[in-house]
Amino acid sequence: MDAFMQAAIEEAQLGLAEGGIPIGSVLVHEGRIIGRGHNRRVQEGSVIKHGEMDALENAGRQPASLYREAVLYTTLSPCPMCSGAILLYGIRRVIVGENQTFMGDEELLRSRGVNVDVLQNHTCVAMMEQFIADQPQLWNEDIGE
Repeated sequence: MDAFMQAAIEEAQLGLAEGGIPIGSVLVHEGRIIGRGHNRRVQEGSVIKHGEMDALENAGRQPASLYREAVLYTTLSPCPMCSGAILLYGIRRVIVGENQTFMGDEELLRSRGVNVDVLQNHTCVAMMEQFIADQPQLWNEDIGE
């Protein structure tokens, strides 16, 4: 498995261990992780701390040119908020662990020139299926249903 997707999965597992939603993400530039994060909505009582948003926050302020060269790895298809951040910062490539349990705004990203690769990674799928089965109310809160 790709080391960067593995790092995103580890972030998701950390979030789950903390009592949160198991979605992880890493931002990679020139073969190095510069930001990593996981969904912290439960842990921090946040309305915006999705995995991708946390990874971007933890990368710190960066020049626009860096974002254009970066790759965002995420264990789950990016929601509309996270897709907006991807577009805002000009990230041109996103690698998604899976989109079977949740289909985010991949078509919007593609329509705006973002290269979106979906792996359908078994670990990512199994982790989200188990979480949704165990915590349907929390999952529905997170995705706004």
